[in-house]
Amino acid sequence: MKCRFKRLFGVPSPETFILIGMYKYLTLLFPLTLLLGCAAPENAGKEQPTDGNAALQNGPMLGYVDMREALIWIQTKGGNKVQVQYWEAGKPETKKWTDPVFTSKERGYTAKCTAELLEPGTTYEYTVFIGGQPVALPYPTVFKTQTLWQWRTDPPAFSVATGSCAYINEPQYDRPGKPYGSNYQIFTSIYQQKPDVMLWLGDNVYYREPDWNTRSGMIHRMTHDRAIPELQPLLAAAAHYAIWDDHDYGPNDSDGSWVHKDMAWEVFRDFWGNPTFGVNGQKGCTTRFQYNDMDFFLLDNRYFRTPNQCENCPDRTLLGKDQLQWFLASLAESRAPFKIVAIGGQVVTTSPDHETAFHYFPAERDSIMQFIEREKIKGVVFLTGDKHFTELSAMQNKAGIWIYDLTTSPLTSGVNPRAETNAWHVEGTRVNEHNFSVLHFSGSRTNRKLEITNYNANGKEMWTKTITADGVR
Repeated sequence: MKCRFKRLFGVPSPETFILIGMYKYLTLLFPLTLLLGCAAPENAGKEQPTDGNAALQNGPMLGYVDMREALIWIQTKGGNKVQVQYWEAGKPETKKWTDPVFTSKERGYTAKCTAELLEPGTTYEYTVFIGGQPVALPYPTVFKTQTLWQWRTDPPAFSVATGSCAYINEPQYDRPGKPYGSNYQIFTSIYQQKPDVMLWLGDNVYYREPDWNTRSGMIHRMTHDRAIPELQPLLAAAAHYAIWDDHDYGPNDSDGSWVHKDMAWEVFRDFWGNPTFGVNGQKGCTTRFQYNDMDFFLLDNRYFRTPNQCENCPDRTLLGKDQLQWFLASLAESRAPFKIVAIGGQVVTTSPDHETAFHYFPAERDSIMQFIEREKIKGVVFLTGDKHFTELSAMQNKAGIWIYDLTTSPLTSGVNPRAETNAWHVEGTRVNEHNFSVLHFSGSRTNRKLEITNYNANGKEMWTKTITADGVR
């Protein structure tokens, strides 16, 4: 009895020592296993690609490019580590790495890698690495930083391609009938023009009914539409900037009451490479950037917009008070020869069509035009889309200053065959087929000019006009 009592309550048996050791081992192992499982739940049960190309979903795409930095966007097929190696063209000994970025399901497996401490006016080559493995592409991956011309030379010549309304078919989710998207070769035609910048003017994708109510739906649409092969070389070759309009913000004619607008903003931010997304602490797609000697203002005509049909809504607005004040102040501050203003809908027009930007908000449009006239601001050029046709408009205000509006639409979506009355239409610039425009800036510092050339989907020149301080010719 004494022996049995010692066995139960005294010195443990050898078997007990073994059980205690196993218990301690399992209690240490279980949390570690749980932690590792939680670190990458999207990879559980998946065989991860072992080479960079197999892991690449979309891109690379250049975002903003400045003198000292350039942003490179990449999308992977699952959670992975992304880095970009970059070097001065012809000098492989100067190779540097961006900081690593780990893609996640929440952000659509997108990565934004920043090439830093670049030299102005320098051409760089780059290679994307996913999971430590290089991505080999059949087209060049090269960018050139902006030139430090101030106080040294005349500003360099450069070009900006632009357009709106890009619909990519996906039959199982499209409306029945004739496909709404076509002529994807337009992106090859844009690439062949070798623009320095590509400025997307809204409706850059078209959310469908299954897309716009969920984050996964929005991510699916952005991922699907960006994957077409014709687009890939252009993504890698030019600096891409974008605004949105209703179809890449939410349902048709969406406004500030859209319940998922914050989610739409987050997805837009993840898939584009603008320098900022909103100003003065606000959300939205509003931003401003400078390219060489020109200032570009990207406006948001959806996030702050009051409903079109709500005539008695208080403080009816298109841009919202804060964005409007910021825009007018920034416009007055700019000393650029041309102030390029991107907004989703047509501004300089007398058309009664409800799709024009300020159709429901004429007082706000008048306040902008009166401000430009009162402050004698020269060189304002609106870049607009949405109309599904292209035209150049020009009006001269009472101060003798010309204001322009280049509407470029559509890239690949349906064409609007209707004729619209517009007293400020520039003769010979109406295009009713898939098309894009290229803006060429050139000339000496004190005598800059803007040449606009419009092309159809196959790269055929449709018209060319030159804008100077004295008007259009």
